[in-house]
Amino acid sequence: MNILMLSDVYFPRVNGVSTSMQTFCRELVRLGHRVTIVAPDYGVADGDAEFEIIRLPSRRIFFDPEDRLITKAAVRSVVDALASRAWDVVHIHTPFRAHQIGVALARRTGRPTVESYHTYFEEYVANYLPWFPSRLMRFFVRRFSRKLCEGVDHLIVPTDEMAAVLEGYGVATPSTVVPTGIRLEEFARGNAARFRETHGFAADAPLLLTVSRLAIEKNIDFLLGVARALKADSLDFTFVIAGEGPDAPRLKRLASSLGLDDRVRFLGNLDRDSTLLDCYSAADVFMFASSTETQGLVLIEAMACGAPIVSTAVMGTATVLRGARSALIGEEDVGAFAALVARLLRAPDERKALSAAGPLDAGKWSATALMRKVVATYERLAESPQGARTASASEAAQTV
Repeated sequence: MNILMLSDVYFPRVNGVSTSMQTFCRELVRLGHRVTIVAPDYGVADGDAEFEIIRLPSRRIFFDPEDRLITKAAVRSVVDALASRAWDVVHIHTPFRAHQIGVALARRTGRPTVESYHTYFEEYVANYLPWFPSRLMRFFVRRFSRKLCEGVDHLIVPTDEMAAVLEGYGVATPSTVVPTGIRLEEFARGNAARFRETHGFAADAPLLLTVSRLAIEKNIDFLLGVARALKADSLDFTFVIAGEGPDAPRLKRLASSLGLDDRVRFLGNLDRDSTLLDCYSAADVFMFASSTETQGLVLIEAMACGAPIVSTAVMGTATVLRGARSALIGEEDVGAFAALVARLLRAPDERKALSAAGPLDAGKWSATALMRKVVATYERLAESPQGARTASASEAAQTV
């Protein structure tokens, strides 16, 4: 098949959508399909890639310096160029200019459109506009989501919880539940000793870790509160925070104000093919507490690398952690969460057991197996694009 992927974000911008798309595309290529990504130009060369990447002219967004907005002129010109090529399926990953391109292209070519619903907008927006009346905000977000979903033939959602949210919004577009998954073989290469040596940590120094975009919705404030409680309990540890984002300066100031300068290390973004794997492997406890995840890929990555997990279980993270033997699930309460982390820091045998279970838990999130479900959806839509919308959601839905 010849598959077109459209997105308002992709590497070098690091976030869950970029990671998900890269995994999708690599697996599709491995399964013998042709893939093209259309994404904003960040002014950085792509280098060698396993698939075609078309970069579109874009401009900075004044309130979000990390992201780029594809220009209107680029939207018009790229639809003409893409319409001349033969696509089996158009897969949209974000709801802005990429969505406009995909819908316009579908009208021109008659090809079926799939959209991944990556972001829990209702919770996401609430974090950034806390002053906005919550009832009005929910109305607009739900209306926006319905309109977005009605514009495509099929939805791919990462968890049953997210599918239930969309159903509650009144979305009737057929959907398939397919998590992104990870390439398990890539996460067997972590070198804990190398990470500790590189960053000056002793071989037996207790390390806590979170891997996240540094943004308000990721709830890293809460984890810093947990670190303060652990320090007050006289526990020895260093809390490593891997990732970058707009909230980094505030979080660094917060860590200082909590008296954690000697306990917290901000390492920025780590290379996904090397240093990030080493970092996961070195962790004694991986902590996570975001409530806006549609899936929570970092939890699966931590499992695959054998990092014992303490996490809340909300929305997508609840799906990942359901039945997991490598994790302890805590409430969003600093004292209760810190007690679980302290328990693991004091119990090396329990940590070892959780670590051993991690790769087994991660096994059910194999990207290759999950991607075959996506391909089956593509094939069904490509064979009968006009019938895609008339298929019932219950017939279309597949769960892991």
